[in-house]
Amino acid sequence: MTLGNEIIHQQHRLRIMAALDGDPEPLDFATLKSISGATDGNLGAHLQTLEKAGYISLEKEAVGRRNRTWASLTPEGKRAFRDHVAFLEDILNFNTASGSSKP
Repeated sequence: MTLGNEIIHQQHRLRIMAALDGDPEPLDFATLKSISGATDGNLGAHLQTLEKAGYISLEKEAVGRRNRTWASLTPEGKRAFRDHVAFLEDILNFNTASGSSKP
């Protein structure tokens, strides 16, 4: 069984990683905010955590007088996310195999 990833496991970061893994194109801040359900400040902090871990790359683009932030998975982030998904699947498969009906 693989080990879970404490950085990715947090619910907002898990949603961010899943969204980025599911889309080959970078996603903008507003899209990630909608998907994750996080506030602006909270999302910014989660994106910084993921970037610091090397799981995502962030690019800022000047649009008029504002900056637009784009996020994309790094190869390391894709591996870490897939490993974490495998960890979660192992848990689910164990519960199914043992006949457990507990959440």
